[in-house]
Amino acid sequence: MAATKAEQGLVEQWRGILALHARTQCELDRALHGHGLCASDFEVLDLLSESTAADDGCGYRVQEISDRVHLSQSALSRLIGRLEKDGLVDRAMCPEDRRGVRVALTTKGRALHGEVRPVQRAVLARMLADLR
Repeated sequence: MAATKAEQGLVEQWRGILALHARTQCELDRALHGHGLCASDFEVLDLLSESTAADDGCGYRVQEISDRVHLSQSALSRLIGRLEKDGLVDRAMCPEDRRGVRVALTTKGRALHGEVRPVQRAVLARMLADLR
């Protein structure tokens, strides 16, 4: 019986994490919608902004982005296509490996990220306050 209670505790904890994630994702989507973004769009812009600060705007390879965001390769490809169409990112062949593609923020993408970052961080602070 003790193992069953311990297992049930783990299951309840897991479900709590999933529920918090779902609520936070919905809040992020709602807050970012007015800026023309969803939470996944912002995650990619945010990741690319880190790259911009670190290496003068060279960006990340698509595979590197895929390793850091929780999207399938095809979903990420569609998302990057939308961001590129909106003028927020540029795609280019990797100079070090012509089979790869690098993605980097454009000037417009950097500006939008700077505008929206405080909105995203405020939602995270509010939704995750109980975890601190």
